[in-house]
Amino acid sequence: MTNATHPALTKLSEEEKMFRDAVATFARKEVAPRVQKMDHDQVMDKAILDQAFELGLMGIEVPEEYGGAGSSFFNAILAVEELAKVDPSVSVVIDVQNTLVNNAILRWGNEDQKKKYFPKMCSEWVGAYALSEPGSGSDAFALATKAEDCGDHWKLNGNKLWITNGKEASLYIVLANVNPEAGYRGITAFLVERDFEGFSVGKKEDKLGIRASSTVELIMENCIVPKENVLGEIGKGYKVAIETLNEGRIGIGAQMIGLAQGAFDLAMNYMMEREQFGKPIAHFQGLQFQYAQLASEIEAARLMVYNAARIKDAGEDFTKAAAMAKLISSQVAERVASKCVEFHGGVGFTKEFGAEKFFRDAKIGSIYEGTTNMQLQTIAKLLLDERG
Repeated sequence: MTNATHPALTKLSEEEKMFRDAVATFARKEVAPRVQKMDHDQVMDKAILDQAFELGLMGIEVPEEYGGAGSSFFNAILAVEELAKVDPSVSVVIDVQNTLVNNAILRWGNEDQKKKYFPKMCSEWVGAYALSEPGSGSDAFALATKAEDCGDHWKLNGNKLWITNGKEASLYIVLANVNPEAGYRGITAFLVERDFEGFSVGKKEDKLGIRASSTVELIMENCIVPKENVLGEIGKGYKVAIETLNEGRIGIGAQMIGLAQGAFDLAMNYMMEREQFGKPIAHFQGLQFQYAQLASEIEAARLMVYNAARIKDAGEDFTKAAAMAKLISSQVAERVASKCVEFHGGVGFTKEFGAEKFFRDAKIGSIYEGTTNMQLQTIAKLLLDERG
């Protein structure tokens, strides 16, 4: 991108502002009253999902001809951010649906697949992205799940772990290897429906944070997948995975800046109300220096996330920008959430005020869709490549 276009990267259009405000209203009125119970019960309220479909939040980038909103990746990022200010669990459902599943089908799906699945994804079906396995985390391509060509169908065998949205999903993008001897060149992406023979959802994880968001095991035992459900080319699943995760990292960045802002706003409201020595504690310089620093870090992370999203929408290479945005936003979210517990004092350590939930939710940002070290490795490699 040229320097001349940079000022437009972070400026919101009137349409974007209206969209952001509509999502914020939904988050405040519909999500907020349910947050505590969903976190306690570890269940996503179906009413939230139903309303997300009704508002068009489950198909933000999907073209209108398939039933979607026909909007931008940037708007998807705005939605994730606004929802994370209230509940990061809800935001990650919207994030996975849009930046991973829908985006993968948009980029790699053929016309028949788009016509078949997008109307459902925009109206009733939740999607999940199944890459990770017991033996493949950061080494994402050490897949043990195999796909066997059986003539008129594929047969999948293997287990997937830590699959977000897995409990609610009806469609899964599953990565499996059709030729293990070829290594990563055998990896292929498949569109797997929940009711396919041989497919089942296993254990649901009991997590530290984002507890209303389901994280499950998927089990494939001679799972029958139609030949037409290969997503992209056979043996090119590694490209589907890499490109989709690059987009997803911007989504996680948006979740983290939203989380940080939500925790910050909660703490500021408390510090304006809580009085000690005759005045609100927000007026004490010792705290002012701390929250001024945090506010600056949140804004810096937000600019990085917005910048990466704008570059993606412009059709330019956003790999480094996405890795940097994900790295910094996750670090900022952890610092902000931790400090906001402290700003609340003793009540911050209780569940009543909500600060501790943001603190628990923040930790996942440095882990999923590429750990902190993996982001650093990606950034370092790209920096070296730029220098020949």
